[in-house]
Amino acid sequence: MKRGKRFPWSWRDEPARNIDRYIVSIYNKKDKQTEKGGHFVQEKEISQAVIRRMPRYYRYLGELLDAGVERISSNELSRRMDVTASQIRQDLNNFGGFGQQGYGYNVKYLHEEIGKVLGLNERHNIIVMGAGNLGQALANYMKFEKHGFVIIGLFDVNPALDGMTVRGIRIHMLDELERFCADHQVDIAALTLPKERADAIANRLVGLGIHAIWNFAHVDLKLIDHDVVVENVHLSDSLMQLSYNIVKQKRAKGQTE
Repeated sequence: MKRGKRFPWSWRDEPARNIDRYIVSIYNKKDKQTEKGGHFVQEKEISQAVIRRMPRYYRYLGELLDAGVERISSNELSRRMDVTASQIRQDLNNFGGFGQQGYGYNVKYLHEEIGKVLGLNERHNIIVMGAGNLGQALANYMKFEKHGFVIIGLFDVNPALDGMTVRGIRIHMLDELERFCADHQVDIAALTLPKERADAIANRLVGLGIHAIWNFAHVDLKLIDHDVVVENVHLSDSLMQLSYNIVKQKRAKGQTE
């Protein structure tokens, strides 16, 4: 690998299976307040189950837009998503409804409004802590940018990586972190490093004013600031759940044979 050159492999076509979960964590900040009439008031508490469904609505509506669909009823959307029409109406009513009786939903408008609810109309600058295979995969996934998540730097301790780039994004050494954060607005830090270093690096990031962490390190973080938004992505946990369901399915088939 040469300095200034992209890595020879590309993960840009791999699906970002955890992006929906992280979008939820960006929305899900504790004690959210809004200003109304000169006073700050507490926003309506929305259940986590509702919030977790919003990115899925957003994706399906995006597919409808791409297909040229302009209007859709809650019944038609329910058939596509395998969610009841009443559930869809209840979920959307938490944020204002957006629909019109007898007309249904304007797909473009609803897609835009759910995007605003999830903060996707804003840009979120990300740094990746750890430039190994997983860190490079995140940097190579171009579709993050479509949702406003822009990776602006990677950091590592391996001097052999210093100055190299992944899809044009430079790899910096860890001792450059403070200066980089002083010179750039950093909204989110993704941790793709060994779990032994995760707590120390996470608290270092919090001390630099970063209040959202996408944690791929296989450890539950112990942070000095409990108001930091953290989304844990433990890939092996997901595989274990898959394994359980495979075993469960096999047992069920065995009982019916």
